Amino acid sequence: MRWVLPEYVEDILPAEARRIESLRRAILDLFFANRFELVIPPLLEYTDSLLTGTGHDLELRTFKVVDQLSGRTMGVRADLTPQVARIDAHLLNRKGVARLCYCGSVLHTRPATPGATREPIQIGAEIYGEARPVADAEVLRLLCEALALSGARSPRIDIGHVAVFRSIARDARIGAELEGELFEALQKKDKPAIGALAKKLPAKTREALLLLADLYGGSEVLDEAERRLPAIDSLKKALKTLHALAKACPIPVGFDLAELRGYHYHSGVVFDAYCDGVTGAVARGGRYDEVGKAFGRARPATGFSMDLRALASLKAGGRKKRK
Repeated sequence: MRWVLPEYVEDILPAEARRIESLRRAILDLFFANRFELVIPPLLEYTDSLLTGTGHDLELRTFKVVDQLSGRTMGVRADLTPQVARIDAHLLNRKGVARLCYCGSVLHTRPATPGATREPIQIGAEIYGEARPVADAEVLRLLCEALALSGARSPRIDIGHVAVFRSIARDARIGAELEGELFEALQKKDKPAIGALAKKLPAKTREALLLLADLYGGSEVLDEAERRLPAIDSLKKALKTLHALAKACPIPVGFDLAELRGYHYHSGVVFDAYCDGVTGAVARGGRYDEVGKAFGRARPATGFSMDLRALASLKAGGRKKRK
């Protein structure tokens, strides 16, 4: 049938469209009230720019086409965050702190999770030019307010910090190849694989890596990490930041020190938000100070993005099927 849409791509009918639009306006008004300015990046741009600074994290998720005018390869955005980073670094070129927000559709080559749409509507906020944890705390509080606006039931946030693993790896001078293999094993919390990969490393490094796989739970995780992980300055600083964020966040917080999502993209804190009624993360965020450097201007950056369609489904009182 000619009118059948591609898999995991669907029309939005009036009732859902109204919920999405109402929530979009409410969340953007919240951002505006907190001094964030709206930007609207293009739907597609040259992959040289679109994928700059993201490594392979977005490469496989991005649809690519050939520009009939220039012959160059273009990509349909799979994430607005790198585009907003480009705008801050290359177009606005401000010296002080910039607060930017956005909302628009993105397109994925495959569903991010089984059963998810390939055309999410992404809404988010970013702070540029502020390296202190106060900016991370600000975006976390803003995320909590946005979740409350959406009617999220029993919201909770899981927080990690890529500097914990990175500090251990660099202190032991682990090579890039082994670091990548350990990263994969930690993501799976595969302790036998971690032990096998780390068998030739110093005992303190091997013990620290094995411990990371078990360091998830409440604030007691941070206390145990301080007692048992190596006394590396950058690691201690990361744990101090996590303690501060736990105090600043108005909703329940959990920690996972082996959470390394976007390891080659993020540079500090990473977090995921969950709520009853949506299976899987409804919002994601973190710090990514290195992205602006790829556009010729290094800028501290932190922020989050939310799946507006999943949030709007909560307003309907139904359950959005996501795995």
